[in-house]
Amino acid sequence: MELRDLAIILGTTLMYCTPLIYGALAGVFSENSGVVNIGIEGMMTIGAFAGTASAFLLQESFGNVWWVPVLGFIIAGIAGGLFGLMHAVASINFKADQVISGIAINFLGGGVGIFLARRLFGSTTTPALPLESKISRPLHGLLKDSPMLASVFDQFSTVYFAFFLVALSWYVLYRTKLGLRIRAVGEHPKAADTLGINVYKIRYFSVILSGVLAGFGGASLSMAIVANFRPTLISGQGFIALAAMIFGKWKPQGALVACLLFGATTAIQIYLGGTEAGAGISTHLLSMIPYVVTIFVLIGFGGKTSAPAANGAPYEKDKR
Repeated sequence: MELRDLAIILGTTLMYCTPLIYGALAGVFSENSGVVNIGIEGMMTIGAFAGTASAFLLQESFGNVWWVPVLGFIIAGIAGGLFGLMHAVASINFKADQVISGIAINFLGGGVGIFLARRLFGSTTTPALPLESKISRPLHGLLKDSPMLASVFDQFSTVYFAFFLVALSWYVLYRTKLGLRIRAVGEHPKAADTLGINVYKIRYFSVILSGVLAGFGGASLSMAIVANFRPTLISGQGFIALAAMIFGKWKPQGALVACLLFGATTAIQIYLGGTEAGAGISTHLLSMIPYVVTIFVLIGFGGKTSAPAANGAPYEKDKR
């Protein structure tokens, strides 16, 4: 393996870890506030559809202008946030089982995406976005004299935005009053309530933000890497993001490391599939690599981490 090959693998790692970063951050905020969110998969799916469909329809009306994919990306976050709101209502107000609610969101996200794709486009796949309407590559063309650097850093804007959000999330959770309150209601909601913190509002905010971030994650796939929507687009990315969150001990920086690891497994899978090193190996076996690594990570580290103390426990305010 040459240095050029390593640069390609690193660049592919950064590309494919991006949706996982958004999904893992979604889990970090929701579960640090005490609400289990395994509905990230469904939120990513509806975000993937909403971003692609809205960008395509906007493009038909306004042409290939720079703000079309940006607005599509924002709409993807809003769509994910709406599904986050549904999960919040079920989990916080109605005290529904948070795991069951998350499973319902997963089914609902995929079902709504397929239904709307058929109604709007006559198929379960939205038309592929032309290159001009995809999420931009800010460094594209600037590194043409350095092919190796281009292989690593010529990334979509969503990649750089994801890394920025990791730093911002760490700062919010550990350096601001809001972050302290989010972690407080996830650890000791009754104690937080006695200090005047509105547990319900903090949890609502965190779960809706979780949906927005998951929607961004879906859009980073459908509007950058793939440039269309299909029912199988997410295919377990939300669950891998949850595994990354657990591996990262419910912290943004830890989740980032885990996402890079899982992104590297996908990059190696793609690299082996396109080189002689992977010749003779079934493509089905290669496609299993990220999921097998996920299982081993959960087996090796799942029991060594501990979730926030009140995670998954509905909160009932004392009415006395």
